[in-house]
Amino acid sequence: MSRKDWIEYTVSEQDTGMNVEQIVRQKLNVSGRMMQRLTRSKGILLNRKQPFLQRQVKAGDTIAVRVIERQEQVPRQPQHDTKPEGPNTPMPSIDILYEDDHLLIANKPAGMMVHPIKQETDTLVHALAAVLAARGEQTSVHPVHRLDKDTSGAILVAKSSYGHQLADRLLREGGIHREYLAVASGVLSEGAGTIDAPIGRDARHPTKRRVVESGDPAITHYEVQQTSEEMTLARVWLETGRTHQIRVHFAHIGHPLAGDTMYGGARGLLRRQALHASKLSFLHPLLEKEIVVEAPIPSDMKRLMQAEFR
Repeated sequence: MSRKDWIEYTVSEQDTGMNVEQIVRQKLNVSGRMMQRLTRSKGILLNRKQPFLQRQVKAGDTIAVRVIERQEQVPRQPQHDTKPEGPNTPMPSIDILYEDDHLLIANKPAGMMVHPIKQETDTLVHALAAVLAARGEQTSVHPVHRLDKDTSGAILVAKSSYGHQLADRLLREGGIHREYLAVASGVLSEGAGTIDAPIGRDARHPTKRRVVESGDPAITHYEVQQTSEEMTLARVWLETGRTHQIRVHFAHIGHPLAGDTMYGGARGLLRRQALHASKLSFLHPLLEKEIVVEAPIPSDMKRLMQAEFR
């Protein structure tokens, strides 16, 4: 039994009285939907045999769950190693900053979408699938959160449905800490602060967001790192994760991000919003250790910072 494809749990004395289903749901944190898939695909074993899910367990029993499902191991049909512009154009290389059997953290380049919206084949999902396939790993790719197309930096990705389920729960419970570097227009009046303003859709623009009373709660924290006569470099971290949150919030307080023309930022040295996901940290749900990863600042933001904050 491959350790990578299966995860095992040894029943303890404290688990006495529980049945197989309760162990899988409560001790291995398997969702109801995944439980159904595992039952259909014979992905749950008790002492290496197919169990009756309501059977009570005893101390020393071993329960195994297939965490990379069979359908995830089937090679994908679409071509992930080419861009749509031409059959011989290679996908951009993606730096992987951290990786284990179930999760990885990628350094997404600016200009790359995370998911395909229509028929795109040059997204982060495709690029990572190509990287894994080149190693002979035909696992699925599940981004746990998102970054805007023109935002660079660290993004957490699951390599299995099980890993995605655990990481998604961690995200919803606030267990994933995300920090950004942002260059804002103008000089912020305070060295640190919190922007607490609800965000909703802009009725006049299909993709734009705006602060609106009926929007979803959104909280952004910031701390000024450097200032110049015209700009502010800030460390930013999120308490919520709304679409375009940092961009909308800084525009709302009168300091749109440099290069962010959608929200009123001037286009200068940077031809995108000056926003980089610089740090990502969380307590790993399986390894039970703190994972802290920093993404190197990309060259275009370095040029802007060097020119502006000497």
